[in-house]
Amino acid sequence: MSNSHLEAAFEHWWKLLAPKDLPAPLREQKLIPGRKHQIDFSWPALKVAVEVDGGQHAYKGGRHNTDADRWKINKLSELGYRILRYSGTMIDNDPEAMIEQVAKVVREAITKSA
Repeated sequence: MSNSHLEAAFEHWWKLLAPKDLPAPLREQKLIPGRKHQIDFSWPALKVAVEVDGGQHAYKGGRHNTDADRWKINKLSELGYRILRYSGTMIDNDPEAMIEQVAKVVREAITKSA
């Protein structure tokens, strides 16, 4: 399991800021049957996923700016997942807003599944 500094930052902020009644996300899950693609953070039973897009300043945008990554996101959408994506800048500049948004989506999914 890889754990980039941005993924570690998301995990840190989730533990610190997320409402305590919400479940923690699972890490590096393979959510697409028959494919090796992993999602950074997910709540599979709720069909919610979070991708941390590192490498935004890398040559050609890093691995998150590839057709393989687009395929993964599109396939997850096809499977009914709500996918949230955050850049390193978003994580660093406004972690409160990021966690608030993720928590809102997770809570909506819990309510919908009840």
